[in-house]
Amino acid sequence: MMKERERIRQQLIADPGVVATIVTAVREQVPAYAALDDGRLHEVRAIAAWALDRLLHLWATDSALTPADVRRFRGIAAARAADGRPVQAVLRAYRVAATMMTDEVAAATPPPGASDAFALARMALTTLDTLSEEMATAYTAAGDDLTADRDRSLRLLLDDLIAGRHASIGALTDRAARLGSQLPDPYCLLVAESADADGAGLTPEAATGLLAALDGPGGGLTPLVTVRGPRAVLLLPVASGRAAPRVLGERGLRGCAISGESLDRVAVAYRLAADALDAAPAHAHHPGRLLTDGDAQVLALLGGRPAATPEQIGRLILGPLVQPGRRHLMEALTTYLDTGSATAAARRLGLHPQSLRYRLRRIGDLTARDPRDPWQRLTLDIARTIAP
Repeated sequence: MMKERERIRQQLIADPGVVATIVTAVREQVPAYAALDDGRLHEVRAIAAWALDRLLHLWATDSALTPADVRRFRGIAAARAADGRPVQAVLRAYRVAATMMTDEVAAATPPPGASDAFALARMALTTLDTLSEEMATAYTAAGDDLTADRDRSLRLLLDDLIAGRHASIGALTDRAARLGSQLPDPYCLLVAESADADGAGLTPEAATGLLAALDGPGGGLTPLVTVRGPRAVLLLPVASGRAAPRVLGERGLRGCAISGESLDRVAVAYRLAADALDAAPAHAHHPGRLLTDGDAQVLALLGGRPAATPEQIGRLILGPLVQPGRRHLMEALTTYLDTGSATAAARRLGLHPQSLRYRLRRIGDLTARDPRDPWQRLTLDIARTIAP
């Protein structure tokens, strides 16, 4: 009898398709798992493989969960509390996995006998009962600990957003709500660093001070801050982000702000901003100006890592200039870029030079880009070249 169970255990453990089947079923039946990114799915697969091995071992040896098994399951529950995945979803995932495991055992060749099948069902029910109690207790305790240290919990929340460790928008909202917070949406993700290339990295205290300086009226929204390497990362309400150029300038800092991504793509926004700060030439950091989505997308394009379509880049950089009623401004910009001077552009268009300069000022007002600034002129030139 035991030899037959061990034979089936070895057969299932050796087949990687079994774990794949279990994970697929969990994703299909538990919504919180359907939205997991590749990094989290790798973790789910690893846990599924370990749990499958352990449960089949319990069945093959007629034994029960060991204290070490219980500690590991409690640790998994605590981690899920930290990343905001609901405990109900976690426990349901284990029930789905157990059902799929019994189906795989039943499909083994030859299948188990009646007594072995009853033993499998008894082991699964007993183990799930223990798991439900232990994991729910650990989840609650971990959640209470996180809530007690609210500042740390909010920092961990942003760390998880930056790393892409989240189950869904709903899970993020629930996690924030447990901390008495509401995430900014829409938001401005600001990545800031010292303007001095040889300057020291920002400390957690400096990052917190930066947040305090930017934390204006947020309509009940909770800004978040953390430190990644030498940089501070802040998730702000859009209104607070508007003060960033002034506040950064006062502190000898520079940065990049991304405001066009959804909450489930904070990791994408962070990588875009961080890469922009890595790649931007010194003259792109004009005093009193912050790198934006448009700058970051142009830098990604120049680096051979386009993260947006030409149409999106054109819209980010040119903005209102593409509207039919402002065709004269687009014509002025194109001619200025082609000729290299306001006087030559005015001559080609049959305008007084002052009229051309007025149009260039209007272009600057509408796009927040000065066509006379070398870096901003380059971004405008790229956008008008690639935009449809």
